[in-house]
Amino acid sequence: MKIITNISGTRSIEVTDGHLKTIKKYKLFCNLIDSNGIIDESVMEKLRLNVRALLETEGTENKELMDLCFDVIYHPNMKAIGLSNLVKYYAEHLFSDEPENEGKTDCEAQA
Repeated sequence: MKIITNISGTRSIEVTDGHLKTIKKYKLFCNLIDSNGIIDESVMEKLRLNVRALLETEGTENKELMDLCFDVIYHPNMKAIGLSNLVKYYAEHLFSDEPENEGKTDCEAQA
């Protein structure tokens, strides 16, 4: 699935099921977004710092996390609007695959 990463819709990033599974495995979106629900560049930076910390503890031998970094998180086209679209796509994917998660927050569904 391609997610749009800019307002004009001219840039996109390919997101695979493997990327979504890695996000779920490491609970990367859990407590990422403030209560105001706004995804801006500060949220993007928070995600990158969280991933960087994981890489420091897990090591760079973790192929799935490294793929997520190279292909999505640190992709040159990834901006706040792309992250917003990724979060929406992830939520749709999570709740469509597991109907029992409907109505739960991301962190509750992943628990």
